[in-house]
Amino acid sequence: MSIRLGENYYGKQRVRIMQVTRGADRHDVKELTVGVRLEGDFETAHTQGDNSKVLPTDTMKNTVYALAKLKRIESPEEFGLRLAEHFLVKNTQVSRARIEAAETLWTRFAARKALHPHTFTRSGDEQHTALVVATRKETVVQSGMRGLIALKTTDSAFEGFLRDQFTTLKEDRNRILATVVRARWVYRTEKVDYESTWQGVRQTLLETFAGHDSKSLQQTLYAMGESVLERFPAIRAIHLSLPNRHYNLVDLSPFKMDNPKEIFLPTDEPHGLIEATIRKD
Repeated sequence: MSIRLGENYYGKQRVRIMQVTRGADRHDVKELTVGVRLEGDFETAHTQGDNSKVLPTDTMKNTVYALAKLKRIESPEEFGLRLAEHFLVKNTQVSRARIEAAETLWTRFAARKALHPHTFTRSGDEQHTALVVATRKETVVQSGMRGLIALKTTDSAFEGFLRDQFTTLKEDRNRILATVVRARWVYRTEKVDYESTWQGVRQTLLETFAGHDSKSLQQTLYAMGESVLERFPAIRAIHLSLPNRHYNLVDLSPFKMDNPKEIFLPTDEPHGLIEATIRKD
């Protein structure tokens, strides 16, 4: 029997950084959480305890800070590309660099109908995500989002579904539809304005969600992905994960009160989960 080392990698996770760009009239902020993962020729570190090819994970953390200081962060994707290139150029033993970055979204505060030069607010946990996987031959960039909460109070139905002996759900022609959008998409090329594309995809997803006469969350998911692929030629595929957050109608009949779909009980668990990838030929 022979024993050998299989797939292996290492890196630094949850490196948090806030960059403040101080202009004469206003400040801009970027807050990221970065993960670095390197693959390559590290067998002797595992089998012989030879660390001569091992770049310390503490150095990876310091590299995130240093590269941010050298140049303003334009987007998580752009910063991920810079980090991946750095680790591949500086380390011949590395064959693949994987960089994950999630941006915490700050909104400039509007004071007296004008945007404040150095005050920001956050209204939720939505994040702009990015993944860069790079070798010396190929680079793949993936953008995404998570934590985008959307709800509409009509134009949503669920009827004609399969029933068996355990089915109790009633058909509904006019229900609340609520979800927390998690999406990721892959580009055909690296030459993309990532920031404006991300904003455009976000707007497209919300516009489609709002305007779609939904027969099911599956149908709405497909319509959302289809709209993105039609509007953005640089995107070749998008994956959407949409939990179906339920709002249950409260029974007020014990109190001799009617409830024409006005009072609901919000529930987080359990919830349905609809996921699919939509690709462009």
